[in-house]
Amino acid sequence: MAYDAVVLISFGGPERPEDVLPFLANVTRGRNVPPERLAEVAEHYQHFGGVSPINQQCRDLLAAIRADFAAHGLDLPVYWGNRNWHPMLADTVAQMRADGVRSALGFVTSAYSGYSSCRQYLEDIASARAAVGPDAPRIDKLRQYWDHPGFVEPHVDAVTAALGTLDPDRRATTRLVFTAHSIPVSMAATAGPEGGRYEAQLRETAALVAAAAAPDLRYDLVWQSRSGPPHVPWLEPDINDHLRTLPEQGVTSVVVSPIGFVSDHLEVIWDLDTEAAATAKQLGLDYVRAATPGTDPRFVAMVRELVTERLNPGDTVPRRRLGTLPAWDTCAVGCCQPPRRS
Repeated sequence: MAYDAVVLISFGGPERPEDVLPFLANVTRGRNVPPERLAEVAEHYQHFGGVSPINQQCRDLLAAIRADFAAHGLDLPVYWGNRNWHPMLADTVAQMRADGVRSALGFVTSAYSGYSSCRQYLEDIASARAAVGPDAPRIDKLRQYWDHPGFVEPHVDAVTAALGTLDPDRRATTRLVFTAHSIPVSMAATAGPEGGRYEAQLRETAALVAAAAAPDLRYDLVWQSRSGPPHVPWLEPDINDHLRTLPEQGVTSVVVSPIGFVSDHLEVIWDLDTEAAATAKQLGLDYVRAATPGTDPRFVAMVRELVTERLNPGDTVPRRRLGTLPAWDTCAVGCCQPPRRS
């Protein structure tokens, strides 16, 4: 398959106070999210002036990818479209068609398998192409990259840097806590061709980062940003509940690493930098949050490597991976089904 473009596909976020509720309506359409939860999340955005940092982070990543492509002689235009807010993916696909693009590779800002983290992007690509019409360019999603060095190594360095800000005399009582977005238990069970792939990939990433950054420390994988009806089981424990268990275990200091995320968007700066930090302060825990990859040059170079893999199938281009879990380019039909709506 010949490709003539790359498109960065992300979640999207509001950039004005008046965007918040329409944006949340897009995100939660058909999900039966309680109104009080929507109001709560809307307040989180208003706390930051109604602006999510994710769109600017995407602009920065887009510029970095374009510069990296140019520096390495990869002559492909790079577009950007979002799932839930402007620039909407359908508008981007229409522009790609107008520019003569026939087949593109899609890089999504989620490293893992799962419905929300992978299959929903595939559905959004299909919807955007359908909206544009029969001449819409084909878009093939690049593979997941939870164990790629370009994703893992920035997290390793971020954890190392965070540990360096803590009291070295408390090293023995320091805990690493890795976080990712919680999902319904029913969704987790369908994440991947063998089931449970979302959690398994996150556990592999956590193990890789911990082994490289602090092999002498204990670590945990916990969850954040739960939404949806309270009677529906989601992956637990929540980061705040977990923090409350640590003092009784003799823990004095905590480094929280959001390995489920590629940039410091709202769910990082609210759920971790605001709520979890406040919980840690109440408990008397030293607390520091490690950075996400953002525009780390290794992460940017990873995008180019993933593209090069697909441009040269069966070639000598190495597939750089640090883990052992199965990886694939094309998701199986029926993979990572959404949870049943209640």
